[in-house]
Amino acid sequence: MRTEYQAEIDAALHCLDAFMSAFNARDLAAFDQTFNFPSIRLASNRLVILNQGDHKPQMFERGALADWDHSAWERRDVIHAGPDKVHLDTRFTRYRDDGSVIGGFDSIYVVTCEDGHWGVKIRSSYAP
Repeated sequence: MRTEYQAEIDAALHCLDAFMSAFNARDLAAFDQTFNFPSIRLASNRLVILNQGDHKPQMFERGALADWDHSAWERRDVIHAGPDKVHLDTRFTRYRDDGSVIGGFDSIYVVTCEDGHWGVKIRSSYAP
């Protein structure tokens, strides 16, 4: 079903596709391009304000990502959409190299258009 803001929804979904692809490739330059900075992440009861360049290769070596290999979207449902912002109810799953599941996590993503660039502005998830 097409909506008044279908082009904006398509752009937000494309942004999330690029977000996941860059994250799985561990391509931090491409990953940063999927954000509108500053960006906010709320997870594990901790709010973090991220700026360009804050993502480092070490993030893949410790903590929740220590035995992580890749992630995949399980759900991306639009909650609201407008001319410069889309709210999405999502679920993603983290996997180990052998394909076993680390966990699935519900989250809300807010993808905004700033100066013609669609990027992740806010994430709130139950992921560690």
